[in-house]
Amino acid sequence: MTPSWRKPAGAFAIVALIIIWCGAVASLSRIVGQWPVLIQLVFYVFTGIVWILPLKPLLLWMETGRWRVPKD
Repeated sequence: MTPSWRKPAGAFAIVALIIIWCGAVASLSRIVGQWPVLIQLVFYVFTGIVWILPLKPLLLWMETGRWRVPKD
C-alpha cells in the first residue's frame, strides 16, 4: 500500500486555513473591540465555529479523493 499525498497536502491546507482565518478575525479586532461585550462574545463564538465548516469536505477528500459523498 503506497502512502497518499492527499493527507500531507490536506494537513497543510488545514493549518493554512487556521492561520488565514485567525489573521482575518484578528484584523477586525480594532472594530470589534468598540462593540458592546455581549456582541463581541457572539462575534467571537460565531467566528470560532464557522471555520470548521470547510473541514468536512476537505477531510473527505483527504480520505477518499472526492469532495462530495457519491449519490447512490
